[in-house]
Amino acid sequence: MSQGNVTVSAGNESILDGPAVTSIAALILSCVFLLGFPGNLFIIWSILARARKQSITTLLILNLAIADGSLMALTPFFIVYLVLKKWVFGKVMCKILFYLCLLNMYASIHLIMLMSVYRMLAVLWPQLTHRYTGRKTVLRILLVVWVLVMIASIPAMIFRKVKKKGNTLVCNSFHDEDSQVVAQYMLELLLGFLIPYGVIVFSYICILKRIRKTRFGRRVRSEKLILAIVLTFCLFWLPYHIINMVQVTSALYSEGPAKELLNKIWYKSRAVTSSIAFMSSCANPVLYFFAGKSYIRREGLAFMARLFEGTGLDLVNRKSRQNSQNSRDKEKDKDAVTLNG
Repeated sequence: MSQGNVTVSAGNESILDGPAVTSIAALILSCVFLLGFPGNLFIIWSILARARKQSITTLLILNLAIADGSLMALTPFFIVYLVLKKWVFGKVMCKILFYLCLLNMYASIHLIMLMSVYRMLAVLWPQLTHRYTGRKTVLRILLVVWVLVMIASIPAMIFRKVKKKGNTLVCNSFHDEDSQVVAQYMLELLLGFLIPYGVIVFSYICILKRIRKTRFGRRVRSEKLILAIVLTFCLFWLPYHIINMVQVTSALYSEGPAKELLNKIWYKSRAVTSSIAFMSSCANPVLYFFAGKSYIRREGLAFMARLFEGTGLDLVNRKSRQNSQNSRDKEKDKDAVTLNG
């Protein structure tokens, strides 16, 4: 849900003033909750109860499902907010709920970034990666990531307040100065999009370069799955960040027609783009389902656990098989030379 200011600084309008917009946003969130909450719970159950071995990728996917599932659990509060057009959950919940939204947004993108970095390391240095990325090391890294995103999400608690707007109560971000608007949303853009996506793009460039140099040019299933997760997250969160930048641009303008136009654009788009951002958290279970179709008949409810097990191991196993085959080929060549000699 939006961490943004949902009132126009130049007037008394709010995104809750548009019944059509709020109805669309409430409908989107309802569908997202019905699909995403049970879907992510199923992923968590599959890994914890059905997976025979939790690989590095499996641990990352488990944490991503926890972040997405937590975000899905918050959607009923925002559905009620949009339907009633009134904040009825109190001041403390206003701060906590929007803090948790921002926290889970940061957690999701940084976990996806870790997946991409791990795939890059596994492709470039498979044996070293397998040797030095043990379970304890990964758990420490995950702990550090969660602590950092908790700290980075604090601005949502500072600026989020409940205030009376006309005849209703709204839970908005209220800024005393335009510089606060710029600082808050630029921080979100950098930490929640530009920096992690820069790392992700770099990782995949390295992966593709290495793949082109090998005779195994076909991507393995795990790379396709994680690339799909990356692109899906970008697709659903990009409109949210664009609207944030529209609001930042309006804050940089002095009073005038341009500022009024920008204000009109972001406040009318805020509810829908925030709801679309939530869709990223329900998309991953769908991606896993299609990626694991071949396992469904054979494994039943355990199909997702088998998918994750394969996803975590195929790169290292594939490289090991390649090395083994190369060794066997060399031995055959030696034998052939001996026999011919």
